Amino acid sequence: MFQFKRIVSLLLLVSGIAGGFIFAGGSKETESKAQEVVVYSSVDEANAKKILDAFTADTGIKANFVFLSSGPALARIEAEQQNPQADVWMGAPAENHGLAKDKGLSVPYKGGNYNSLQASFKDPDGNWRSFYMNPMAFAVNTEQLKRINAPKPTSWQDLLNPVYKGLIQMPSPQSSGTAYNVVASLVTIWGEERAYQYMKALNPSIQTYTSSGTGPAQGVSTGTCAIGIQFTPAFFEAIDKGFPLEVIYPSEGVWFENPAVSILKGAKNTEAAQALVDWLTSEKGQNTLTAASTFFYPIIPGAKLGKGMPAFETLKTINVDTTWASDNKTRLVKRWQDEVLPAK
Repeated sequence: MFQFKRIVSLLLLVSGIAGGFIFAGGSKETESKAQEVVVYSSVDEANAKKILDAFTADTGIKANFVFLSSGPALARIEAEQQNPQADVWMGAPAENHGLAKDKGLSVPYKGGNYNSLQASFKDPDGNWRSFYMNPMAFAVNTEQLKRINAPKPTSWQDLLNPVYKGLIQMPSPQSSGTAYNVVASLVTIWGEERAYQYMKALNPSIQTYTSSGTGPAQGVSTGTCAIGIQFTPAFFEAIDKGFPLEVIYPSEGVWFENPAVSILKGAKNTEAAQALVDWLTSEKGQNTLTAASTFFYPIIPGAKLGKGMPAFETLKTINVDTTWASDNKTRLVKRWQDEVLPAK
């Protein structure tokens, strides 16, 4: 009997230890999951990796990301709303995040330095906040312009010069938030009717409408086209690498992007998502933009600029109502698709 009791006691002890390992293992797994965040990034892949690698190095939180241009990203987030596969949407101009908010796809969060950010860089309800900004511009391949004996364009109007026929690349508003920035800018500068007449007149000069907002930088850098239209970071990066580019800000003025970050409704890693949002607008996160050579303009005072970047306040910018831009995006893109694209 004594021997039987001893065996039972040993079995219970072993069972208890095993049970403890299972519980500890479960706790460790839960802790591990809390240290991960899944990101849909509309920041280009190279720069997204630089930023998120720095975030992981600083916080210990692993960041897994999938690159999606702003249009496909919003469509995927909406399609997955019953079972979200990502925690955070990072990148894409703020008006896109406004659409996500309107569709009920994001949640408010006002942690970190939200209260100290300028009003233009945050949603008043906290559903998104910007973490960098960049102006729209042209980049010209100086060697290509010399080869065809063409002048440097200094304005939007200059791009209608027949000498540039088939030599300009810009993104497509159907897939790129960068391109919608062009559409909204021109509507703000000239009014809707004149802006659409201009875009139709520009069609002969457009070699291709790229699906990605950074596509034109590749074309103009390699000389596939003579002029690229997009936001400035990839242009400055190409110049830094020795490509014969010159950045030109059109004299009529330019709008600028202020890409934002949102926490998605139903996020499975909420704490890690909040940590990422906080970090992106922190001093460390903002300094990473320059240290990692993203050539993005930081949004908090005192952060350093990348090589060759003029101070943002020296540029002639135009004010576009981001609420209007968000509310009218679907309509204006459809009009571009119906009227401008067929004209090509």
